[in-house]
Amino acid sequence: MSERVEQIRAHLVGDLIPFWKSLRDDERGGYIGYVGYDLKRDAAAERGCILNSRILWFFSSAYLALGDASLLAEARHAYEALLTMLDPANGGVYWSMNADGTVFDGTKHTYNQAFAVYALSAYHRASGSAAALEKAYGLMEVIETKCRDAGGYLEAQTADWKPMSNEKLSENGVMASRTMNTLLHVMEGYTGLYEAGHDPRVRARLYEIMETLETKIWNPEKRRQEVFFDADWHTLIDLHSFGHDIETSWLADHTLDVLGDEALTARIRPLLLAMAAETLKLAYTPGNGFSAEMERGKIDTTRVWWVQAEALLGFQNAYAHTGEQAYLDAARSQWDYIRDRLIDRRCGEWHWSLREDGTPTGKPVVEPWKCPYHNGRMCFEVIRRNLL
Repeated sequence: MSERVEQIRAHLVGDLIPFWKSLRDDERGGYIGYVGYDLKRDAAAERGCILNSRILWFFSSAYLALGDASLLAEARHAYEALLTMLDPANGGVYWSMNADGTVFDGTKHTYNQAFAVYALSAYHRASGSAAALEKAYGLMEVIETKCRDAGGYLEAQTADWKPMSNEKLSENGVMASRTMNTLLHVMEGYTGLYEAGHDPRVRARLYEIMETLETKIWNPEKRRQEVFFDADWHTLIDLHSFGHDIETSWLADHTLDVLGDEALTARIRPLLLAMAAETLKLAYTPGNGFSAEMERGKIDTTRVWWVQAEALLGFQNAYAHTGEQAYLDAARSQWDYIRDRLIDRRCGEWHWSLREDGTPTGKPVVEPWKCPYHNGRMCFEVIRRNLL
């Protein structure tokens, strides 16, 4: 391993894993759902189901990467918590729970269902649990019967599957009927499910998602994905989400590898590499991280934790396919920035975000969206590829 890869492995083993292990709640089950910027833990806080799914995915993937039995025990603990987040009457996963196990927010969001599929698939691969795989397929059936219409995947619904507005995944002053982000993570969840079970039904859905990415989401003139849409796939805002583009550039490429279809890869990979090239040009500052987004031509220079991790992975992937030194240099620079500025040395987790000058914005260390998924996945992928 190179020096940087060894540093990243040491960060995973010495910082991230111990921090998330420390949030285990043996009294109530699951993991503590809130840690403030002041590092105070609120064991009674809302438990986000996406957060729990991501913790389950993290410990399952960490076990697969490192082989430490204690990680599988943590994954089992998160799996048992996820079982309590499933709606036995109406199907699907709730949005969030109270610490006592009652429902806090009963919203059924497609994004949330997809992350549960992703997590259960990883847990099956780690543990061999047939029940986990069965539940993953059950949630896929929920997505396919409750969370889509003739035009594509839907967004938010009530606990009993009635349409509702999509506040949870709409931003920037618009209310979206469809989003790039939900489609991206349905793709991710189904890719994990296909790796776990190689079911042809899942494969067929992944082809459909790739077609939607190519024909509805991708903007070839601006070399970016559109973000928020109405029900007919008309874009709602001039927004370039640098973080999602660089994430898609490698995550969809992984789906192509899993599918193993040379013709599909030849069609889709060039647009993924174009995304990476455009973000390298517009969002990356050597030595000073990666900007979040650009709305109506104005760049938001906030350095958000998940965006920095995905930038490293997107540049690493682009280098693997092109051999261009600029991508390798950018990936290495991203790690140096993360190591020197973004890791919160008080606890080992990452700051939520930094201002362009490097000062923390003071957001929570853990809450329903702040999780070990992006930074943990960065570690796993860097170790696996060993390119840095």
